[in-house]
Amino acid sequence: MLQNLTIDEWRELRDRKHVTMIDVRSPSEFRNATIPGAINIPIFDDSERAEIGTLYKQVSIQAAKEKGLEIVSAKLPSFVKQFQELSDPKAVFCWRGGMRSKTSATLLSLMDIHAYRLQGGYRAYRQWVLEELRNADIQAEVIVVNGLTGTGKTAILRKLKQEGYPVLDLEGMAGHRGSIFGGIGLAASNQKTFDAWLVEELKLLQHSPYILIEAENRRIGKIALPDVLMRKRETGRQIVIELPLQERVRQIMEDYRPQEHADECLEAFRRIRSRIHTPIAAEIEQLLQAEQYEAGIEQLLVHYYDPRYIHSSSQYGEQAADKVNTDTMEDALLQVKSMLGDIDKGR
Repeated sequence: MLQNLTIDEWRELRDRKHVTMIDVRSPSEFRNATIPGAINIPIFDDSERAEIGTLYKQVSIQAAKEKGLEIVSAKLPSFVKQFQELSDPKAVFCWRGGMRSKTSATLLSLMDIHAYRLQGGYRAYRQWVLEELRNADIQAEVIVVNGLTGTGKTAILRKLKQEGYPVLDLEGMAGHRGSIFGGIGLAASNQKTFDAWLVEELKLLQHSPYILIEAENRRIGKIALPDVLMRKRETGRQIVIELPLQERVRQIMEDYRPQEHADECLEAFRRIRSRIHTPIAAEIEQLLQAEQYEAGIEQLLVHYYDPRYIHSSSQYGEQAADKVNTDTMEDALLQVKSMLGDIDKGR
């Protein structure tokens, strides 16, 4: 007997015990967006789904069903075996809770394998995510980590997260560092995936006394941040990291590894070249082409990124921020932890 779960019922069940979510859609659908933590056991691969879709549109619904039955019958043993290797409880879902998840759950029940079926499928989950973001009310104080490009803000936050501090790693969820060079060497998320991870992280941190975020613009690459986060950025407690220029260059070299992504770096630079004074832009391009990356990065910071940052930073209250002024990122991390300790003591 099939047992459907609404989104709310699934959330309630998941709060009590781990639920393995199985996305039975095609691999390309799964790659595009899925429920965080779900695994993919497709009932049809991409070519099979396309073939059935063509029959559905050009021949008949019955012809599509017959072809689907033929495909499923041939792969049924391996399909079932993958589910047998998973622990209970588990739940299957497709795009809208239709035939693919119903067929999967029915076949599994015939083999004495129980799997819930997510009512409304991924579409219902996506609608729930959007509703959660529209109604989000972050009660915790937000602490915003600012600083010029290369001050190790992301690295500091990730180290804090590893140590159990309440951190929202926005760039990690976006798969992008935020600048024109930000996608180099990373796999970018799409908006659906980012939104899903953000909602899950906000749920995990909802009882934290404060939440740490990096000072981001409205967009991180192609990802748009929700209004609730932008409001919190503007009103949150500000910490500004200050490091010497050469330490910032070293940090950028470590983060971006331009020697491994030379063509991508040059291509990214050419997209902003027109915004830099022509002789300086030509010098930077020559340095990048000659693989003199440290010198090129220094010129980019001095003549492009630092002036842009200084121009925009005043609107977020950084003039009244707590300052961390040191020579190394490692010491900056220690100072931030000390500040957080003082915040905890003051509560």
